Amino acid sequence: MQSCSRRLMTDLSQKIGFTTNRRYFCDKAKTTLKGNANILLKQIEARILAAGPITVADYMKEVLTNPTAGYYMNRDVFGQTGDFITSPEISQMFGELIAVWLVNEWMKCGRPTPFQIAELGPGRGTLMADILRVFSKFKIAGSDFSVNLVEVSPYLGQVQEKQLCLTQAQEATEVPQGSQHYKQSISLYGSQVRWYNHISDLPRTFTLFLAHEFFDALPIHKLVKVDQGWREVLIDLNREDLTLRYVISRDRTPACLYRLDNESREELEVSPQSLIITQTMAARIHQDGGIGLVIDYGHEGDKTDTFRGFKNHKLHDPLVDPGTADLTADVDFAALKWAATHPRAFEDWKANLTYGTVEQKDFLTRVGINLRLEQLLASCRDENVARDLKSAHKMLTDPMEMGSKFKFLALYPSVMEKILERYPPPGFV
Repeated sequence: MQSCSRRLMTDLSQKIGFTTNRRYFCDKAKTTLKGNANILLKQIEARILAAGPITVADYMKEVLTNPTAGYYMNRDVFGQTGDFITSPEISQMFGELIAVWLVNEWMKCGRPTPFQIAELGPGRGTLMADILRVFSKFKIAGSDFSVNLVEVSPYLGQVQEKQLCLTQAQEATEVPQGSQHYKQSISLYGSQVRWYNHISDLPRTFTLFLAHEFFDALPIHKLVKVDQGWREVLIDLNREDLTLRYVISRDRTPACLYRLDNESREELEVSPQSLIITQTMAARIHQDGGIGLVIDYGHEGDKTDTFRGFKNHKLHDPLVDPGTADLTADVDFAALKWAATHPRAFEDWKANLTYGTVEQKDFLTRVGINLRLEQLLASCRDENVARDLKSAHKMLTDPMEMGSKFKFLALYPSVMEKILERYPPPGFV
């Protein structure tokens, strides 16, 4: 199937041309971060004083998604002006190759319509913008295809709308009463775009699920093994200087009921929300048809302490100035695969299929990033642009940059087993 993806890449180049232009939206939110951070810290302090230490998961949820002062809720955190940069922001090549992969696998499934592409945590909408541009070149648009975004941040929802839709010239379409989505509009290519709060609210239809750097931001519980057994790491208040600190629970907590019977590690991180979302996605794929593609940094169930903060592209103590820095933890892909194939996810059980993980350098190379770079350079007349293209390619594929850090995982329904035996997923073999 690798030759098929290469053929699609060549076809794409003929259709899309060789432009390197992109619409960027780097507006900074007009918020007083220091003041908001102080408000958030006081709220956390009051909660601990009233009810005792809180879990790391509760702390992450509050810091990242607090309605008034949450890190993601009121400003643009991506790119050079933010705290971190993602692959789609580095180069159009990344989004184009993801789009080619999705088109290839959708065709392999028989081109079912209607269908939707659902992205979890779309960031600025840059990845989806590149995907829609490629889809339009293959005449995939209109009433048979819709875009559904799972986004909890009102600010990022506005940024995505500017990136993807025509709402600069007209107001977004009014949402019908009783709808599961909270906002809707029309994309630059004529497809319906809707925004949802949760994956379970999405319409029931054939779906291409996409989660790029989504699971790493979901809350985790930190567990450690002591003489008495498993205990949870909690966050408490140091009464002397009113700073936050880690403590260990006296007794077992609900998180200690996680499947730990054969666990050899002395400490680990678990994300129940990640497992629930993965099971929901897997159930939809099993029942309604679809494919899932998860892209994130993570491990295969062998790492221990990965909880950290990022601010201005540098590591930051996650307990200092909550609300001003991103909080993240490496994704446990072994746990996601367990959730996607566990019998309790389905009523009429037959295990979904998982492929991967594979490293980003291998996936992108197999799908055709070297060919795409050659095509872009061949049509480039600007030395600075050419240099940027080569630099972006290196950052995406070099093992010392993003090439080995990020992993790809694919989910398929069990009915695809025979087809995938004959035509394995491009990028994974």
